[in-house]
Amino acid sequence: MKSRIRTIAYAFVLVFIVLAAQEARVQLVQRSDILERPGDPRRAQSLRLRGELLDAAGRPLAQSVGARRVYDAGAALAQIVGYSSPIYGESGLEAALDPILAPRAGEEDSATSLASLIGRTQALPHAKGGQVVLTLRRDVAMIVDQALPQSIRGAAIVMDPRTGAVLALVNRPTFDPNTLTADWNQLHARSDAPFLDRSLDGLYPPGSTFKMVTASAALDSGTFTLDDRFDDPGHFDIGGFSLHNAEHEVTGNQSFMGAFALSSNVDFAQIGVKMGLDTFYEYLHRYRIGEDVALAVPVSRDEVPPQATVSDSELAQMAFGQGSLAVTPLRMALVGAAIANGGVLMHPTLVKEIRAAGVAPIRIMPVEWARPISAESADAMRDLMIAVVKYGTGTAAKLPDVTVAGKTGTATHPNGLPDAWFVCFAPAQAPRLVVAVVVEDAGYGGVVAAPIARTILANVLPLYR
Repeated sequence: MKSRIRTIAYAFVLVFIVLAAQEARVQLVQRSDILERPGDPRRAQSLRLRGELLDAAGRPLAQSVGARRVYDAGAALAQIVGYSSPIYGESGLEAALDPILAPRAGEEDSATSLASLIGRTQALPHAKGGQVVLTLRRDVAMIVDQALPQSIRGAAIVMDPRTGAVLALVNRPTFDPNTLTADWNQLHARSDAPFLDRSLDGLYPPGSTFKMVTASAALDSGTFTLDDRFDDPGHFDIGGFSLHNAEHEVTGNQSFMGAFALSSNVDFAQIGVKMGLDTFYEYLHRYRIGEDVALAVPVSRDEVPPQATVSDSELAQMAFGQGSLAVTPLRMALVGAAIANGGVLMHPTLVKEIRAAGVAPIRIMPVEWARPISAESADAMRDLMIAVVKYGTGTAAKLPDVTVAGKTGTATHPNGLPDAWFVCFAPAQAPRLVVAVVVEDAGYGGVVAAPIARTILANVLPLYR
């Protein structure tokens, strides 16, 4: 009997040692990982001291009020600002900037962990997280949010071409991060992906907006001049394929400017083939197309077929933005920004300043990324894009007192109506804003996307006067 009791006692001691060792491992080894997991209740406590995301004017975009995280721009900037939730974790800039925003544990943190093993837990001393000032502007975002119809799928971007500062990234559909917990299950059940940041992660055929790249490459390389003329009989036969314009339109004999303004696929197929694969790809590289954008948040990489696999017929299609090309709306905004900025492409930025306790503020300065075309070529492209809005396919973007330069796009794909594009900048002679709009499965860019861009310009430009 005594030996049996002794055996049971030893078993209890062994179980206790095992449990104590497991508790020690959790508290001392795995504790930091556990604290980072969504759903840990201590994350909710840390929200009280989480730092703020501010817009370029210092207005809050994400701030903690008690134990709640409040998003002052609401649904307008939901995907890019993201959310910080004790249940669902972080997304967007809340996730990317978490090392700066998250509150810091004090020096007694490890001692507190040890004390918890013997039941002497204490309140963890914390320091408030840092602040991050973004390039985003809440007032601009609200204007874009009002301009984008609620019923569409798509995105709109507003940038400052002089600095690369991203002023607004607005998506459709969207969600309200202030009601994330209540709406989570419904949002995840939707087939239209409201959490997707289409402005940065959506990949679309660019359609005729890509003629900005082709035309600038053709002029900058000296392959063509503005004096060259083209004949468009309504089709261009190459490699066993017959390429044509939308609705089989025939634009006839046109100058280079007319071919661009009327957006002739037939003319631009010929331009691409004559320019040649090596020159075409050289300018793709100059514009950094297909390269990592290296923004503060992840951005999908453009899909560009390997040069060695591209036939003449594929090159002809790529020259007017079709074929195997797929780009993000951000990419086309950057192409427009390079032209608007005299041929200088500034690196896009979302962060303006970082403010952390105990260190001097860190200011993020504008950085030149590339010079894809000369200033003279950029001036010629500006004139071509003015013609698009003045008498070409983009007349719906006209403003009464400001000259707008733009390019429409109607990008066909096998899954529905074409995606409607419009990329523009204004004022054309001294650009302050670049706007890129894409609307999925909507039809003509000049009919659907250009009026949206016009509304954005009409209401944002006065903010700069």
